[in-house]
Amino acid sequence: MARRSIALCGAGMISGAHLLAADRLGLDVRAVASRTRSNAEEKARLVGAQVVDYSELPAGADIVVVCTPPAQHFTDAVRALDAGAAVLLEKPLTRTLDEADRLAALAPGHRLVYGENLAFSPIVREFIRRVPTMGPLTHLEIRTLQSRPSWGGFLEPEWGGGVLFDLGVHPLAIAVLVGRSSGNGEVERVSARLDGERTDHYAEVDLEFESGLRGRVIASWEGPESGIWDAQASSNTAVTRLELRPHMMLEANGEDIGFLGSRWKVPLIDDFGYSDQLASLVEGLSDSRASTMDVTFGRWILEIVCAACVSAGRRGEWISVPSGCNRTLTPLQLWKSA
Repeated sequence: MARRSIALCGAGMISGAHLLAADRLGLDVRAVASRTRSNAEEKARLVGAQVVDYSELPAGADIVVVCTPPAQHFTDAVRALDAGAAVLLEKPLTRTLDEADRLAALAPGHRLVYGENLAFSPIVREFIRRVPTMGPLTHLEIRTLQSRPSWGGFLEPEWGGGVLFDLGVHPLAIAVLVGRSSGNGEVERVSARLDGERTDHYAEVDLEFESGLRGRVIASWEGPESGIWDAQASSNTAVTRLELRPHMMLEANGEDIGFLGSRWKVPLIDDFGYSDQLASLVEGLSDSRASTMDVTFGRWILEIVCAACVSAGRRGEWISVPSGCNRTLTPLQLWKSA
C-alpha cells in the first residue's frame, strides 16, 4: 500500500486528534492552514509541516482533513476535491442541507469520509454488534452531556446551530446505526425540544423508526466537565449499556464485559475511533471502496437534525424525516422560524 500524506485545513482543538491519528498510522503531514496563523504554526512545528493559506491546499497531500467551522465546510471540502485530494470532513457535514446536497453530488464515497469518529470506535462497534442479539428492542436512549465549550464558536448563531447540531450528531449517528443493525430500519419521524436563547444548549429528541420503535437522544452543554456519554438498549429479556465518558465501560445484563481499551500512547485516539476513521479513508483510496461514513450518511444525520429543529419550533410536533424544510436555512434558522 502506498504511503499517504495529509494536510490540515483548520488548526483548532480537534485538529490535534487528527494529527495524532496520522502519527498512529505513520502518515506524513505536509501542510497546515488556519485562519489563525499562530495556531497553524504551532501545529506545523509539531510535525515539521509547512504553513500555507487555504487556497494552497492540498499542498501536495493525498488527504485534506477539514476541521474548520461549519460555515467553511462546503467550500473547503470542494476545494480539496477539485484539487484531486480525498477529504476527511469533520462533523457536522455542512451548515445547510442545500450544501449537503451539492457536496453529495460531487464526492464519491471513497473520496470523502464524514467525520463521525464514534462510528469507528471499537467499543461502540461492539455495542452495536450486540444489540441485534437481544431480541426486539423496547428501549433505546443515548446521551452526550458535557459543560459548555470555552473555545470556538459553538455557542454563536453563526455556527449554524447549537448543541444538537454539534455535540448531538454523535448520539444521533449511534441511534441510526443501532436502528439499521437491529432491523428497526431508518428514522421516519422526530419530536424535539430545544432550550436556549441565542442557540440551543439542551436538546431532547424522540426518534420513531420504521418498525415503530421509539428511542431518545439527549445532548446538553449543561453537563459536568468530565462529561456523561452513554447509551442503553433494552428488550424484554436483555439490557446492554455503553459508557464512553467519564469512563469507558460496556456491560450486558449488569455484568461488565471487560472491554480492553487501546494501549497506544494516547488511548483516546484508538478508543474514540480517530485512527480507524482515518485508516478507512486511506484504504478506500487504495481499493476505491466507499466508507460506511460517507457524505450520504452525514447528510442523513443533518436531515434528522433539521427535522428536529422544525419540530422544536412547533412545540414538539412529530415531523417526518426528511422534513421538506427550506434546505437553504441552517438548523438554528429552522428552529427560530418554524
